[in-house]
Amino acid sequence: MEANTDAQVERELFTRLAPEAGLLIGAGRAILLQLAHPQIGLAIATHSDFASNPLSRLIHTLGYIYALSNGTPEQQRTMVDYVNTAHQPVHGTRNPDQETPAYSALDPRLQLWVAATLYDSARVIAAEILPKAESSDNVDLYHQYARLGDALQMPAHFWPDSLSEFDEYFDRTLSTLSVTPQIRSLADELFLGRNAPWWIRIGLPVMRDVTIAQLPPSVREQFGYELSPKVAKRSTRVISFARFATGVLPKFVRHAPMRMLLRHVDQMG
Repeated sequence: MEANTDAQVERELFTRLAPEAGLLIGAGRAILLQLAHPQIGLAIATHSDFASNPLSRLIHTLGYIYALSNGTPEQQRTMVDYVNTAHQPVHGTRNPDQETPAYSALDPRLQLWVAATLYDSARVIAAEILPKAESSDNVDLYHQYARLGDALQMPAHFWPDSLSEFDEYFDRTLSTLSVTPQIRSLADELFLGRNAPWWIRIGLPVMRDVTIAQLPPSVREQFGYELSPKVAKRSTRVISFARFATGVLPKFVRHAPMRMLLRHVDQMG
């Protein structure tokens, strides 16, 4: 009975926190950490329309998170099937001449890194904007975020057992990231917001500032970003506003992006 209660608490945490609109300002950080992974970045650059429609990855990533956290069983199946189908043809062999690695979107090690960037970015922003009583539930929320990888091909045991082990894995992987000129160009496109819905496009300038401020310094430098006093000040203001808005706005307003994305998932089904 106690195990079931624990699992229910974890589910409630994920369900409660994932829809918070304030967490969206961490989405750019997660995507840039994914792009900086040599294999993931190459796969995105080669097999996706990121260059012409950079917000498509953001929209589908958010749809996946919202479906798994708050969606119906049908919406969850729709997103899992969509991601699996999209991943099937994404693979490439190592090219020594161009110094490019082999990759496959079905590789559970790459799916682990994607899920890790989503969790780490969520916890970084949550610690800044959510009420203390919620943002302190890191351990329970950490275990629930494993579902983002488990629902695909990532075996459950790939997710580190504890937060300390996760931190070691995350720091170890950070040291292997490498940003090429091609990836820098994709990052620039992300914040231009071509073909993005208006409600995402209007928030991209502030997301860029928060992304630059919240990226690990080594990754920020590789992307060529500078944490200038101006960017730091704007990021601090955005974080402060998001914290205030999260505390005073009704849930109906704060969860509006989730409802929009889940409607998009319904249209995909």
